Amino acid sequence: MGHPIGLFILFFMEMWERFSFYGMKAILVLYLIKKHNETINPGLGWSEKEALSLYGWYNMFVYFSGLLGGYIGDLKSFGQLNTIKLGCFI
Repeated sequence: MGHPIGLFILFFMEMWERFSFYGMKAILVLYLIKKHNETINPGLGWSEKEALSLYGWYNMFVYFSGLLGGYIGDLKSFGQLNTIKLGCFI
């Protein structure tokens, strides 16, 4: 259809990355701050400060991993497809 071959792979890679990111955004902090001794939906009992700190690190990793992946993908020795496979594995 006139699109580059790698665009199909990139679309699905981005789709699952967004699904993971927003899914984690919706439930991670709630799970971390929920009390551990509850019988239904127990959590880890972290303080809100600790949970938000972990969430911040997660956000940073998501956004900066794209820079690292772009750099690795531009290396001729590693290649585009191998970089995408590595990203899926990570």
